[in-house]
Amino acid sequence: MINWIAGNWPDRFRCLVNHDGNLDERFAYFDTEELWFPEWDHHGTPWDNPQAYAKHNPIEHVAKWKAPMLVIHGGLDFRVVDTQGMATFTALQRQGIPSKFLHFPDENHWVLKPHNSILWHDTVLEWLAQWTENVLDRIDF
Repeated sequence: MINWIAGNWPDRFRCLVNHDGNLDERFAYFDTEELWFPEWDHHGTPWDNPQAYAKHNPIEHVAKWKAPMLVIHGGLDFRVVDTQGMATFTALQRQGIPSKFLHFPDENHWVLKPHNSILWHDTVLEWLAQWTENVLDRIDF
């Protein structure tokens, strides 16, 4: 969803955090191990209903991206494979958009190992603080 938001509201956010997101809905159909979700969400397969896969496909809006983005992905995520995250990072880098890629080769869709969870939270909070002029410092948690 973050990739789609980045292209549809490019001036709305100071930065974005993308955790295990798809870049291309069509290709995501072919690289997931779970086909029920895309067939349900898009009312069929990419060849039976290509318009549904194109309608909300983030890859159609990459040229409009502007916001700095932190991309996080787990190497053992078989629903949203890590090449989707790598492709997102590549698109950001090739357009000169400030970006960072945090890859957890030993995690799936969820970051569950304690040391990885600490790194995840530290990295996200540092990213937000960097791009929101330390707005988080003014929030009383």
